[in-house]
Amino acid sequence: MEESQVSGKVEQKLSQMDEESKEQILSNFEQFKSYLGDKVSKGESLGLNDNQLAKVAEKVADYLAKHEEPRNREEYLLQELWKAGDESERKSLASLLVKLVK
Repeated sequence: MEESQVSGKVEQKLSQMDEESKEQILSNFEQFKSYLGDKVSKGESLGLNDNQLAKVAEKVADYLAKHEEPRNREEYLLQELWKAGDESERKSLASLLVKLVK
C-alpha cells in the first residue's frame, strides 16, 4: 500500500471517528499511547517502515492539533510543541512518538 493511500485512510478514519471513541482514547494519556501503539503495530504488520510510520503519526498529530482540544496535560504539552515546531521538528516529534509507543 502506498504512503499516500495510507495517509488518506488515516485522515478519513480520524474524521469519521465518533465523539465517544475519541473521548475514550484521548481522555487518558496512557490510553492514547496504547491506541497509538496498536496502530503502529498494525502499520508494521502491513509492511510500513519507521519512516512511513512517522509520516502517519505526523498526520494524526496534525489532525489532533487542528481539530481536538487537549484533554490532559501531556496532550497539551504535545500540542504546544507541535504548534511551536517547524516541519523538521514536527517530523522529529512524530518519530519520537512512534518510538515511545513501540
